[in-house]
Amino acid sequence: MKHIIWVLWPAFVAAGIGEIVFFTVIDPQQLFLFGQPVALSSMATYSIGFLMFWLLCAGSSLLTWLMLPRSFKSAG
Repeated sequence: MKHIIWVLWPAFVAAGIGEIVFFTVIDPQQLFLFGQPVALSSMATYSIGFLMFWLLCAGSSLLTWLMLPRSFKSAG
C-alpha cells in the first residue's frame, strides 16, 4: 500500500501545481478541443484538467518507481 502512496502523493502535489500554473495563464472558457469550444462549466473544466494532470504525473511517478533498483524497493 505504501508503494501506491509513494507514486500517487507526489503526483497529486505536482498535478495541483501544474493546474495552478496552467489555469492562471489560460481561461477555461477559451479552451478549444478538436476545433470546437469546450462547452463545460469552469468547475468541470478545472476538475477534468486536474484529473488529466494527475494521470500524467502519476504515470511519471510510476515510471520512476519502476526504474528504481530492486534493493531500494525492498528497503521501504
